[in-house]
Amino acid sequence: MRFLVALSALALAGCGYHATGSTNLLPKEIHTIAITPWGNATTEYKLSNYMAEAMSREVISRTHYNVVADPAKADAVLTGSVVNLFSNATVLDPTTGRGTGAQILVQTQVRLTGKDGKVIFFRPNLEFRDRYEIGIDPKQYLDESQVTLQRISRDVARTVVSALLESF
Repeated sequence: MRFLVALSALALAGCGYHATGSTNLLPKEIHTIAITPWGNATTEYKLSNYMAEAMSREVISRTHYNVVADPAKADAVLTGSVVNLFSNATVLDPTTGRGTGAQILVQTQVRLTGKDGKVIFFRPNLEFRDRYEIGIDPKQYLDESQVTLQRISRDVARTVVSALLESF
């Protein structure tokens, strides 16, 4: 009977489950990461700044790595690019035909490269979507698209850092 209890305990201990964020699968020799300005192939010029800022904040808050600006002083370099941005109306006002709701789709590309030039992590096509409201009254119009792009930037940063740490 004791054998069965011990065998059950051993099986449960080695089941492979672990708490999210408890592991780091990046190479041990990485202590500093340079996060470079993001490239941007869209007309939303602020979006690349939002992405780099959000990525820096996320790496600083969720990891033990030091973030530096100079790639020459880093053990790894994180580069990213906003490849595409689509925005379209999703809800229309039935009387005027104007859009009252919109959806934004942002496509990004992210790469983490080691000092030796070896690619540690690469995601060629990460897509993120979000929705926002469009005011009908021009006097009370408030552009929510920039806030939405900031929210998407935070989502990109959370997703990338989670993927780096968990090696998904």
